[in-house]
Amino acid sequence: MPLISPLPTDHDNEVAELAKFFNETLGFPPNSVLTMQRRPAIAKAFIQLNKAVMENQGRVTSEQKRLIGYLTSANTGCRYCQAHTILAAHRYGGSDSRLHEIWNFRDSDLFSAAEKAAFEFALAASAVPNAVDEPIADELRRHWDEGEIVEILGVIALFGYLNRWNDSMGTSIEAGAIAAGEQHLQHIGWNPGKHRG
Repeated sequence: MPLISPLPTDHDNEVAELAKFFNETLGFPPNSVLTMQRRPAIAKAFIQLNKAVMENQGRVTSEQKRLIGYLTSANTGCRYCQAHTILAAHRYGGSDSRLHEIWNFRDSDLFSAAEKAAFEFALAASAVPNAVDEPIADELRRHWDEGEIVEILGVIALFGYLNRWNDSMGTSIEAGAIAAGEQHLQHIGWNPGKHRG
């Protein structure tokens, strides 16, 4: 049971208009945002930050950003965000094989050296305590320019916020996200846990 239940999608007109962004990424407005709208300024600021972080201005693709978000969320244990990011990665062109192999990225030919550097950085940056060191940073700079690194870290930081929000809130997970988790993550033992509605 969530700490606080989400409000209806039409509770706040401005939030509802901004939340249409998630219809593309997920196919539905997430319960996390519907809960945030109890303080509309928080919901609106979060949606604007999400849109800014997920905007592609360099070579980091929408699918790669969701895989970075997935690794960040899996590293911190947020099952809600794991299902959301794997769903969005699939919606943005992630193949079943890439989604299935994401935890084997180090040894898989499905991922480029640049992706491997970004994924290694995501795991180090989302660790507590932070584990980013010079070799990880050097490898990241070898493959990505400064603007792209800002985008990558923006995704990691965004999901740091979401992981804390959703795990502490016990946000109930939507049917579409559960289906994605079961389809793409069941082989590694994923289940909704405390996020089951």
